[in-house]
Amino acid sequence: MNVNINEDQLKSLVQNIVRQVIDQSKIDSTSNLASDKGDWGVFDDMNDAIEAAYEAFLLFKERSKQCRKTIIDSVRQMTLDYKEEFAKMTVEETKMGRVEHKIAKFENAAKNSPGVEYLNPQAWSGKNGLALDEYSPFGVIGNITPSTHPGPTMINNIIIQLAGGNTIAFNPHPSAKKLNAKVIQLANQYMVKAGAPKNLVTCVAEPTLETAKILFSHEKIELLSVTGGPFMVDMAMTYPKKVIAAGPGNPPVLIDETADINLAANEITQSASYDNNVLCIAEKEIFVVETVFDVFMSAMEKAGNFRLSTNQMDQLANKALQLSGKHWIIGRDYVGRNANVLAKAIGIDLPESVPLLFGETNRDHPWVVAEQMTSCIPVVKVKDFEDGLQASLKAEHGFKHTASIFTKDIERATRFTRELNCDVHTINGGTLRGDGGDLGEAYFSHTIATPTGEGICTPLNFVRKRRIMTHGALRFV
Repeated sequence: MNVNINEDQLKSLVQNIVRQVIDQSKIDSTSNLASDKGDWGVFDDMNDAIEAAYEAFLLFKERSKQCRKTIIDSVRQMTLDYKEEFAKMTVEETKMGRVEHKIAKFENAAKNSPGVEYLNPQAWSGKNGLALDEYSPFGVIGNITPSTHPGPTMINNIIIQLAGGNTIAFNPHPSAKKLNAKVIQLANQYMVKAGAPKNLVTCVAEPTLETAKILFSHEKIELLSVTGGPFMVDMAMTYPKKVIAAGPGNPPVLIDETADINLAANEITQSASYDNNVLCIAEKEIFVVETVFDVFMSAMEKAGNFRLSTNQMDQLANKALQLSGKHWIIGRDYVGRNANVLAKAIGIDLPESVPLLFGETNRDHPWVVAEQMTSCIPVVKVKDFEDGLQASLKAEHGFKHTASIFTKDIERATRFTRELNCDVHTINGGTLRGDGGDLGEAYFSHTIATPTGEGICTPLNFVRKRRIMTHGALRFV
């Protein structure tokens, strides 16, 4: 059968066929997008979470620094809008800390986390032309977040890592998965309204050790940011990727005979009791020169804390601490608990308002050597500054995280700082002041990278430095 088709009909037929092919290719490519499988950034499969973050990165990397600032500002606003809800969810899910302190931590993360303002280019002009240093993103950053302050860490990491043009795939701590999923979903909703591509930040709905391994090994993860215990840090280090790791800390405090004792007691009480001591930066053990030991113990009581006897410190240690291999660790049920909850474990009834339990121990006591992260602080009597310095070095375990000294002798303060060689030091102030924010000066971060040496992190730690040299041109003077 012969079919006669004129030129216009043939042209129309070809156009229809081409249109159908194009439409089908769009359907095929769209159906293969990982971004369509999630719920505002929350995915059932870690591989999909990573692929979706990568798809978002391909779009986000083209955005200007001002656009990134607008998007990050929406995350700051979201955090302030939901801080009370997030705080209550955190305490309910993790059973750690105090709601009022969680609220303050969300506020601090929203207001004081550094952003794009840290990424200023540098230029050099001379006879050979113009050299320019700029900052480019790594790509998709894989993040591990802790159970101790899961929401504020996530908010802080979102701000300082998106600032450089990166996107993020999270493997949250399983003990805070509901809270972290909520943060991810709301962050994406606010960012999309601000003009962002969807899935700038993603997570897996059911985080496990296996999903963490997928995150660590995935080819599209360019950098790992790990905030957690020694196990997760050590595991991340086994993968051939750049790692920024916020490891453990056991911050010692040394109080010598020249110190303002009342100031020391009040500063330590405010800092060590904050959110029931779950922050790695918080004071964990106190060494006091013997000539002012009794005065200090009285000052701690006047500051509102409850003093335990030596026997009671032992009793509570037997309940709360356990030996794991060669290391003392605190039982999960005692981490971040109120002082009155700990006291009740050994038959003492106290009001919820008591900030801390404290009591005398020897320098090798489990309370001293463990990073206990709860509302009980051991106090050790030392002979003099030299003895206290050596005891502080031993208790800090070489983590190089945080240390503190109260003294009016500037030479002692200098020597203590040099020999402890930590990333954060405070002199005559609570250790929380060392991380900036509302209690200190300078910028703030929940990622204090001690094992890998970055210290208190900023957006500059999550970008590549790129040098562009234009020879023989662009010199205007």
